[in-house]
Amino acid sequence: MTSAPRGPATESTTTVVIGSGFSGLAVASELSRQGVDAIVVDGLDFLDGGVSGRRAEPTDPGALSERSDILRLLRHYASTHHLDVRSSTRAVELSLTAAGTGQQRKWVIHTADGLLLADNIVLTRCAQNQLRRILLSLGIKIGRDVLTAMRALGLYWVGAGDLIAPTTREILRQVKLVSQAISARSSTAPLPGPA
Repeated sequence: MTSAPRGPATESTTTVVIGSGFSGLAVASELSRQGVDAIVVDGLDFLDGGVSGRRAEPTDPGALSERSDILRLLRHYASTHHLDVRSSTRAVELSLTAAGTGQQRKWVIHTADGLLLADNIVLTRCAQNQLRRILLSLGIKIGRDVLTAMRALGLYWVGAGDLIAPTTREILRQVKLVSQAISARSSTAPLPGPA
């Protein structure tokens, strides 16, 4: 007797962090400290042949050393606190569920292993032009206040700024702000209805 083929595995979490490098581990660690569940995936592969999203890294030897030391500590924290870091998993598609009555929309992150459902997504290895393409592919209108519109949807961006390679201090500041916003959003999310 053969069994019917099963669909892709589906997991739910509060936040999916896209990018398992310095910024992604910093976000996951900060969310963990605030009691917010997160799954970290390595990156994303979609939109016209794939998006690596790699940005320029600092070239100052002092900044590189500082970032390397912090990254080592973040990896240790992720390991000892059993953070869900999937460094061989990449997102291949992002979408949003339809809004139900009294329920917020969920993000659907498609991977080769299945689907991840999340209230929030944090992009960490994404250049501004790639972010605009992602928003357009989702049908999200790009106005003057893109960041406010993104936050309303539970979409956050770390590693952005006026500099091509934001400083370590700037990235950590952004991580703190994004993590606080997600934590506040998670604590005010509507309770699920009866099953």
